[in-house]
Amino acid sequence: MKILAIDDQKLVLIPLENRLKELGYEILTETNSLRGIELYESYHPDLVIIDINMPLVSGIEVVKHIRNIKKSDTAIMILSGNTGDDMITEGFNLGINDYLKKPLSLVEVCARVKRLIGVPETPNKVILPKDIIIQQRCVGVVIPCYNEEKRLLSKKFTDFIVKNSGYHLCFVNDGSKDKTLRVLKDLTKGRKDFITVYNCEKNGGKAEAVRQGMLYMAKQKGLDYIGFLDADLSTDLTDFDNLVSTIEKFNYKIVSGSRINRMGANISKDAARNIISLTFNFFIRKILKMSFKDTQCGAKVFSKDVIEISFGKKFITRWVFDVEIFRRITLHFGLRKAKQILCEQPLKRWIHANGSKLSIKDSIKIMGNLGKIAWFYRRQRSKPPVKLNSLKTGNSNILKSAINIRYFFY
Repeated sequence: MKILAIDDQKLVLIPLENRLKELGYEILTETNSLRGIELYESYHPDLVIIDINMPLVSGIEVVKHIRNIKKSDTAIMILSGNTGDDMITEGFNLGINDYLKKPLSLVEVCARVKRLIGVPETPNKVILPKDIIIQQRCVGVVIPCYNEEKRLLSKKFTDFIVKNSGYHLCFVNDGSKDKTLRVLKDLTKGRKDFITVYNCEKNGGKAEAVRQGMLYMAKQKGLDYIGFLDADLSTDLTDFDNLVSTIEKFNYKIVSGSRINRMGANISKDAARNIISLTFNFFIRKILKMSFKDTQCGAKVFSKDVIEISFGKKFITRWVFDVEIFRRITLHFGLRKAKQILCEQPLKRWIHANGSKLSIKDSIKIMGNLGKIAWFYRRQRSKPPVKLNSLKTGNSNILKSAINIRYFFY
């Protein structure tokens, strides 16, 4: 029994292909709908599984080719996130056999396949997890890593991508001096379709590691959204997936996690960091002219069309690059529009992880960096771009800019 599956997102096709092969079906997959039509002509499948929203030629056009041009009664199953009544009605009027809405369980897909074309006599013996979800969207996640050999929770990452189709993890090794690179390469074994390692030979800091990873992932095909997440999983992957659900359902360009203490949430910060965070946020709100409660949470999701705006140029700071991102967005879109496309979403869980690279001493330096950001991006509004090497970075100048309040009110 032969199946042809056509979907422009490879991350959706891989678990589908693996499960159907496990059940004993022969299956070919294709991400290009035009090539999918050519395969249909030569492969003569018993079932075609197809998505609706694809570039070049839509799934409905492929259905029309099979039913109206080829006059074929090949079984057709639509597997799509398009849940409009008009589209569903058109599909059944054209003679499709089933219409499934993403996201949904892979178990349900396979049960409906069996109903349409029967069960192979000789199933394979490979057993895959049964609770895999076929997602409507595909997401790239950048995870910066510096000396994470002993802290990296490898199994949590691998378990997540097994159960949640549509995720591709990009670990950025930021010039680690321990065996982090080896640990990351081990993670990719047998998972290269879902895990990538981007290696920076020299340590450039978290800001540059995230920037390089985001720009790299933006070039990859089939991803709807791209975000970044801390390697220690202080924000867990389930909460990150909730951020993705928000940007998917609403008209936001960026959704940022927020470590706000509230009823029903498990937010664990040590007292000293909490006080420092409150101080930072006061000045950050003055810089951005926005009421963000927590810009520095290391979990954010972006629509692909704002990646270049947010990450195209190098950041001028190593730690508070999140503030720079939001400042770039406000300069590009204007403050009013920026407030409409930025969303701050409270997390259900955030746990401070031991071994954090950010010390109290670094926190003091951050205050100077905030002054540096305010001064630099204020000049961006009315003057040609300032060369980074023209900025004074001496400790005395940084501290002066940090405490000079007039820089924050403009």
